[in-house]
Amino acid sequence: MTCPRAGSRMTALVTKALIKLPPLHLYSYSYKTVSRHFKLPKAASDYYSFNLSTRSYSALMAASAIEEVLPPYFDATSEPPPLFDGTTRLYVNFQCPYAQRAWITRNYKGLQDEIKLAPIDLQNRPAWYKEKVYPENKVPALEHNGKVIGESLDLVKYIDSNFEGPALLPDDPIKQQFAEEMINYFETFLKNVITSFKGDPVKEAGAAFDYLETSLQKFDDGPFFLGQFSQVDAVYVPFIERFQIFLQEVFNYDITSGRPKLAAYLEEMNKIDAYKQTKCDPKYLVQFYKTRFLASS
Repeated sequence: MTCPRAGSRMTALVTKALIKLPPLHLYSYSYKTVSRHFKLPKAASDYYSFNLSTRSYSALMAASAIEEVLPPYFDATSEPPPLFDGTTRLYVNFQCPYAQRAWITRNYKGLQDEIKLAPIDLQNRPAWYKEKVYPENKVPALEHNGKVIGESLDLVKYIDSNFEGPALLPDDPIKQQFAEEMINYFETFLKNVITSFKGDPVKEAGAAFDYLETSLQKFDDGPFFLGQFSQVDAVYVPFIERFQIFLQEVFNYDITSGRPKLAAYLEEMNKIDAYKQTKCDPKYLVQFYKTRFLASS
């Protein structure tokens, strides 16, 4: 991918996006720099001048604050969209952490126009979704090029590999290996935290969060698991987000206490608009987790 020319087109792009600049360390890639000096419009509140590499420019545009109006849910009374008409659709539920993984990836790569959201009401699912789209009847699923792909981990990788935008897996083989280790550890992390809900989370889940704290110390070129934002963050943050809310609200357990790297990680994540627009409803989350994990059997 090459950078667009500076000038009126650049200003139009920036104006349309109403850019809210993320922290510049997110774009400190070790790639050959191509100078692109431009001014943000007054609507963006200030003027800046940048030297942007090809990938950092893509990252800047992808992580910009594009306010998206979320479409309504498809439920049992809804007619299906025009299926397999060439439109790429990401079937999600706005409260599902697995769907959030793919949603974050789509947003971060700046694919809001290329991949349309198609939210499914999981409590009142349309029959056509199982019959005509995804027989597993789960989210997320991606309708692309006449086929449907499911499973959140597969979709994070598929969207990253098959669409334009900043790459979410670095070329560094050491980081690639660590990414695989972190993704392989996820199910253990999830199980350890969830099983702690019926015991003492401070004691029983502490080791899982300590593992994250240690993992965040491995690379010093940014605050995320691989230094820069990556597939690993898209995989983990929907669940870290929920556990932080639930454990604080129900058990008065602050998962960032004594874990400065995890605290910094969450602080930086909350500066990324591509992620912020996908965050769950805290009240819904607490009630849902109470019902699912704490209700008497």
